Amino acid sequence: FMMQLCSEARHLEVQIVGDEHGNAVALNGRDCSTQRRFQKIFEEGPPIVAPSEVFKEMERSAQRLTKNIGYIGAGTVEYLFNAAT
Repeated sequence: FMMQLCSEARHLEVQIVGDEHGNAVALNGRDCSTQRRFQKIFEEGPPIVAPSEVFKEMERSAQRLTKNIGYIGAGTVEYLFNAAT
């Protein structure tokens, strides 16, 4: 529902994996902005809308989050990215 409020934002995702030893890895990213009725129509990877250094920081942040909450398993960290801001 936030995407409706942020009309210029892109829906970017980072896939992560965490284990029981506190390790975490950011695997890949994708742009999931093309949606219909809140369902993804297709996913584009790697996302090209974010500059590479910005997206690398998004991956590092997702990895830190995974470690800090002790997440175990595979998951996704989602961002709303607005290139203008």
